[in-house]
Amino acid sequence: MTLRLGDTAPDFTAVTTEGTINFHDWIGDNWCILFSHPKNYTPVCTTELGYMAGLKDEFAKRNVKVLGLSVDKVEDHEGWAKDIEETQGNALNFPLIADHDRNVSNLYDMIHPAASDTMTVRSVFVIGPDKKLKLSLTYPASTGRNFDEILRVIDSLQLTAEHQVATPVNWKSGEDVIIVPAVSNEDAKKKFPGGWNELKPYLRIVPQPGK
Repeated sequence: MTLRLGDTAPDFTAVTTEGTINFHDWIGDNWCILFSHPKNYTPVCTTELGYMAGLKDEFAKRNVKVLGLSVDKVEDHEGWAKDIEETQGNALNFPLIADHDRNVSNLYDMIHPAASDTMTVRSVFVIGPDKKLKLSLTYPASTGRNFDEILRVIDSLQLTAEHQVATPVNWKSGEDVIIVPAVSNEDAKKKFPGGWNELKPYLRIVPQPGK
């Protein structure tokens, strides 16, 4: 199936390195990153999992749970986890799905036959506490992902979910944001009493709320 932004993320039950989980129950009231890996014991995946493990405190600050996936059995994951810690300096600290039956991979369209009919592409899904899909990215197997960018996007998603703002190009947390066009100037005066810089009627720049 094809997942689109705003769709409810499919629920599933899966065996992981931290036991069996029911996905929606496991997310609870948190945000979630679900990301796939083509195969165990592959070099790019090893670097990615190690880096994600090193971001544990950053995800915790944002109320984000991380869930990885690979199309190998759970006993294979355990051996790979040792390699990850040895080579990357970070022990695996989030569950890794053992998707050898391709159940979750097919549910989230992670296998692209024109690229490989057995291995998943590098998919990333950001799912909100409402279980709706907020972001999806697809990378080829040969290209490692930029998880600092995923953190940046989560900062934007969480900010814009709470306030009627959007974030401009290359925005980082703490920088100015844009008042969305749906907010009239009259309403904007109430929401942003400190005022804003109006470059155009549709382009109103304001300090990030809460900063």
